[in-house]
Amino acid sequence: MRPPTAEMSILSGLPRGLDATRVGFLITPATSSAHHDAYRKMRREAFVDEQKVFSGSDIDDVDDDPRTLVLVAVTPEGTVVGGVRLAPQHGWGIDHRSGIDTPDIGWWTGSRLVVDRSRHDIGIGPALVRAACAHASERGVLRFEATVQRPHRRMFAHLGWEDVGECEIGGRPHVRMRWDPRRIERVAERTKSFLAEALAPFRQQPGGLGPAGFTGDDGVPVPGSDVVAACDAILPSMVDRDPEWAGWCSVLVNLNDLAAMGATPTGLLDAVGATTRSQLTRIVRGMAGAASAWGVPVLGGHTQLGVPASLSVTALGTTRRPVPAGGADVGDHLRVTVDVSGGWRPGYHGGQWDSTSTRAPHDLRAMNAMVRDLSPRAAKDVSMAGIAGTTGMLAEACGTGAEIDVAAVPRPSGVDMGSWLTCFPGFAMLTADRAGTAAPTGLPRDVETAVCGRLTATPGVRLRWPDGVTTTAVNSGVTGLGRA
Repeated sequence: MRPPTAEMSILSGLPRGLDATRVGFLITPATSSAHHDAYRKMRREAFVDEQKVFSGSDIDDVDDDPRTLVLVAVTPEGTVVGGVRLAPQHGWGIDHRSGIDTPDIGWWTGSRLVVDRSRHDIGIGPALVRAACAHASERGVLRFEATVQRPHRRMFAHLGWEDVGECEIGGRPHVRMRWDPRRIERVAERTKSFLAEALAPFRQQPGGLGPAGFTGDDGVPVPGSDVVAACDAILPSMVDRDPEWAGWCSVLVNLNDLAAMGATPTGLLDAVGATTRSQLTRIVRGMAGAASAWGVPVLGGHTQLGVPASLSVTALGTTRRPVPAGGADVGDHLRVTVDVSGGWRPGYHGGQWDSTSTRAPHDLRAMNAMVRDLSPRAAKDVSMAGIAGTTGMLAEACGTGAEIDVAAVPRPSGVDMGSWLTCFPGFAMLTADRAGTAAPTGLPRDVETAVCGRLTATPGVRLRWPDGVTTTAVNSGVTGLGRA
């Protein structure tokens, strides 16, 4: 195998004026015992022998954790000239659902950053920090922290880290630093932040964007009736890529909208455009399968062939007591009820969770009756903004903010928290009600429910961690539509 060349070092972060061919290095996960041995030797020389931060050895439980990732800086000749490790935070407690001691809930720390003392001036340290942030993001980390010696604070701050307090380790002053991946905020911005401005013309007409109390709901009560209507479009790229799944989802998301309002579905209308007859057949097959599974007929609609792919569905239902998204108040508890069965849809890993396509019809119908039977003060089905972003939308409609207890959120085994809080989860309902309100009953197997937060007076969405720290996920309202 050829050694890495200087040109491969895209994360080197070299200071201006330095010759990359002289100081080139590659940041890579440690893949051999030689890498690990060299890294630990450098750590011992720096933290035990020279700085005396530790006595005897700096090896700890993090080194024994199989989840720990070690990154090393390697020269073209194969010499390790720096390293850092990152791992899930240790010691915060036991997950009461799984019984696992300190599971990965998206809270990670970086530590033992070390650089060959003869090469401190060529950007290895910043490159290792940047690479650690990139790998943390890839693993769905939502809170990434490091405790660094005070002289290194400036470097971390320059790289976008926040100073969150001082402490002392081994008699030396240290600073606790935190880096925000902004994953939740970016998803909310991409999927929902434009709505208020884009939809403003509708609000100029009386009744535009729905009756009072229901502004911002995906479904809306039709004035003067007990009918609730909902409408969703599927991304054209999804229709092109996976027509049958797009057809299934067009029914799923609309029936979820009705379910969030406690409505009983009565029928569907569709508007379908397809490039070819084959594509149309697959779209219709997906819709028909879903309509049959939920027992809701497609009543009619509009179909075109030989046009760019498009798919939109309207769902109709009835209820005399529609549940609004904005009916709760500060102090009310947030509950998430979510189907954790299934898996990532092929081709949409980390973005779309498929728990419905293999469910029995009676399970699907029981899940969609949950809000109707529970009759909470507020409810919203989880959309493409994910659990966290949809929580922000519900809070915004209520005129409040929200705080999510990260460790309490039900989650499938092996799924990282960052993906789970930002994906479309198939079936997930957020409800808000007074503290002590009874949990839903009669849920199908693998549908989990838990109180996982509360509504607050501070706008936006914050994540509460097991150590009591809160971090900001979304600074303010998600859609800008305001109180419902």
